[in-house]
Amino acid sequence: MPNSRQVDVPYSANKQRAISLSRRGVLQVGAAVVGGMVLPAMPRVFAADHPPIGTWPAGAEGPTVTIGASVPRTGPYAVQGEDELKGMQLAVEHINSGHPLISKIAPKVQNGLLGKQVALVVADSAAKPNEAVQAQQRFINENKIVAMTGATSSAVAVALNKFAEREKVIYLVAISGSNDTTGKDCSRYSFRQCFYGETAANAIGPVLVKTFGKGKKAAFMTPDYTYGHTVTKSVNDYLTGNGGWTMVTNQVSPLGTQDFSQYLTNIANSGADVIVNVNWGRDAVLSIQQAKQFGLIPRMKLVIPYQIPFLAKEVGPELTEGVFAATDFWWTLQDKFPLAKMFVEAFDKKYGYKPEWGANNAYMQFAVWARMVSEAGSFYPPDIIRTYEKGETFPSTVGDVHFRAADHQLVRPVVIVRGKQPSQMQGDQDYWDVVEVVPGESLMQKPDAFGCHLGDYT
Repeated sequence: MPNSRQVDVPYSANKQRAISLSRRGVLQVGAAVVGGMVLPAMPRVFAADHPPIGTWPAGAEGPTVTIGASVPRTGPYAVQGEDELKGMQLAVEHINSGHPLISKIAPKVQNGLLGKQVALVVADSAAKPNEAVQAQQRFINENKIVAMTGATSSAVAVALNKFAEREKVIYLVAISGSNDTTGKDCSRYSFRQCFYGETAANAIGPVLVKTFGKGKKAAFMTPDYTYGHTVTKSVNDYLTGNGGWTMVTNQVSPLGTQDFSQYLTNIANSGADVIVNVNWGRDAVLSIQQAKQFGLIPRMKLVIPYQIPFLAKEVGPELTEGVFAATDFWWTLQDKFPLAKMFVEAFDKKYGYKPEWGANNAYMQFAVWARMVSEAGSFYPPDIIRTYEKGETFPSTVGDVHFRAADHQLVRPVVIVRGKQPSQMQGDQDYWDVVEVVPGESLMQKPDAFGCHLGDYT
């Protein structure tokens, strides 16, 4: 697109920096004020009655506003990071062009946002918190970003929560499954759209108990950071409390593990009926492939309580056949939700494949942010935050949704899928059957149950 651009910014400080966007003065404000009266037709882009905060008003003074994205383009979550990035790029294109899908989600957005084009600058976080934070700091200094995004690793999300709170720049959480992201590590400046450990557990738990029965023995595989520990706890709490299941072993591995043999040996000797694999990204792919090599699959049932994008494609449908998983979005939801159909068609046309849930989550985060900015009529962060906190219902690719003011978590359904038999696949991307779309409200803990205490607006 001629009116939007993306700048790829390598992490290394020795490499070329992000190209700083030119900024102009706030001449428009003076022109809009006549005799002390602000013309009613003008949006409150500069909110001149507010003192500076974060990158405001500098970030909104020119013809372009910029979002900074720190996503994993290398490392164990690289495949998922690239998928997220595609969703962001499509959303920016749609915001700037006034695409009909954006108009459905954010009716006041027309060919840009408050008269400005949106740009995206990108850095590789490698799923490392320090690298993500340092990239965003550069974007703040050099590009005066009005919002930031990125995660995939919940450790990154937690770090960016704290950073957003300190810098007073709105953070649009990308993939993050930890309960802590909108729990004890929540932030006034942070908003999460995707599902998370507690909602995944409460959605998939009843399906597992009904399908496999009560009193089963479960072996958990857990990545050693906040996502893994909180998802494992939520799933185990549900299965033990409601199905009488027993956790016979919990194999905790470092992020980026290549060889899972020691963990799989322990599982083989545990007497488990079911493997609950909480690993994510490349770790999930390798651990599942190696479980098959060890003969654990199909002898033990496999469950993926927090599904990774591209899982079936990377391990093969033979290994995901019959596997239950919880997810945020699957492309066949286009048959149920009109906006999902619009998204799938637009994404497939641009990128040549059906979108996975990482791309959908990223797209929706940007679309919802555009809605909130346009409703606020301002890029002033507290105005945007208060618009989110109104809790108004709006349409999405999975139906009507809304944000909770108390913890900035989207109330949205969780999608339960089951892997198809290869012989039943209708096309090379038809990996999953949607078993159930579980409404979100009943899946969520009380807003303060996980220790969320939002900070100040200023």
